[in-house]
Amino acid sequence: MDGPATQKAVVSLADVSMAFGTNRVLSGVSMEVFPATVKALIGANGAGKSTLIKILSGVYPEHGGEIRVDGKPVRANSPRLARALGIHTVHQKIADGVIPGLSVAENLVFDNLALPSFGARFSLAKILPRARQIAARLELGWSDEILRRDVFQLGIADQQLLLLARALDQEPRMLILDEPTSALSMAEVERLFDVIRSLRQDGVAVLYVSHHLSEIDTLADSLVVLRDGKIRLEQSRPFGWNDVVRAMLGEQVLDEERTIVEQRGTQVRLALRGVRLHENRPPQDIDFRAGEVTGVIGLLGAGKSELAKGVFGATPFTVGTMTLDGAAFTPRNPGDAVKRGVFLVPEDRSAEALLPGWSIARSVSLPFLSSLAPRGLVRQGAESRRGRWVIDELEVVATGEGHLVDELSGGNQQRVVVGRWLAGKPRVLVLDEPFRGVDIGARAGISHKLRDLAADGAAVIVNSSDVDEILQGCDRILVLVDGVVRSDTYISETTRDQIIERMSEIA
Repeated sequence: MDGPATQKAVVSLADVSMAFGTNRVLSGVSMEVFPATVKALIGANGAGKSTLIKILSGVYPEHGGEIRVDGKPVRANSPRLARALGIHTVHQKIADGVIPGLSVAENLVFDNLALPSFGARFSLAKILPRARQIAARLELGWSDEILRRDVFQLGIADQQLLLLARALDQEPRMLILDEPTSALSMAEVERLFDVIRSLRQDGVAVLYVSHHLSEIDTLADSLVVLRDGKIRLEQSRPFGWNDVVRAMLGEQVLDEERTIVEQRGTQVRLALRGVRLHENRPPQDIDFRAGEVTGVIGLLGAGKSELAKGVFGATPFTVGTMTLDGAAFTPRNPGDAVKRGVFLVPEDRSAEALLPGWSIARSVSLPFLSSLAPRGLVRQGAESRRGRWVIDELEVVATGEGHLVDELSGGNQQRVVVGRWLAGKPRVLVLDEPFRGVDIGARAGISHKLRDLAADGAAVIVNSSDVDEILQGCDRILVLVDGVVRSDTYISETTRDQIIERMSEIA
């Protein structure tokens, strides 16, 4: 218990359970969240965290057990009713919160649009003053020009901040934050932490869901570990991290990764000459070698995504040239790149890599339909075999290759996206922020597969803004600052502090 003995919990759960058919995803979950505290919810992908969040958010009202708010039994039959009870959620999947086709301002004030103050008819001019107030809570500093834009013109990080600002405007009793830093820069993370501390001082209960143990150690007053749908551990500060990780994974894990044996490739697989990652920045020459994992690190806006999309042909370079194994490589679109064995795991898997309502088998087969449908008809057996291969090789937690991808946890979705391209035997595999929202176990499993792929002769490129992720899985590290390569070293030749120092330089 993380509140005084006389303090009443804002929200308490007693023996909460949930099943989808014969698949029981939560069993006997009981816990309390007190005012003016931050409780962390930790668990590997597939542990049941998302289901628990959706129960509290009113998405899954048909659950077993009991939920109490201020000691009174309640059943939130919809997200609207959950919000009326003071429970507000910022979901990990940004697409679950932003409303396509509306402006940034309309998205900010969306929860207010039904209020009498807006009337039956409203205009963007009428909305803007209220939108400015909501954005000011997080000191977003968005101009009216930005507020008038379609919401999808914002980057992922700004969409995340929009959803947080909208939730804070409702003055929640309990705020659920599901992987809230997954798309934020270091400066934005610090700003978020300041907001959470302020909310705690104001008496708000915060349920903080994250795979980043350092964040939890910084913010949380208590934590609860969920594994296989059951609570395995509860702790208050100071936390015992060995016990936490053991409870998460079901075994003692003293290190997140196996020991890395540095690999150095000799053959240049992909050569970039004179490419420009940012307008008005110097052109860059970069080589990526077969047989090694190259980590490309930089803050948001450093040029990592521009590099990835340029190589993949999603946003072709306007300046410079590329060669692949010495031959000219000029992909005009992703299809050209795929034909040459150059693949990309994009930054936003939900929006750019997965289609809702599609099975695992169909999702992993999509880029390779020409080989699976030589006469225009997809060979179902081949598609199913490819899906089963990905499930087995990447250890995807699913009922089978027919399992819908949108019903998978975030980490298992990422395994599917990575497995899709591994099954295609890439010559070059680029991964843009592949560990975002992915737990320790999934991250280690994916890293091992990438190192095995490099050992088999592929060139692997991993983009990340997390220094520890890069150090734990890569052989070579490129530091990008404002579209310029500031450092190019192997892991044995540098340190964490040196990388951070390079990242913070002004190009």
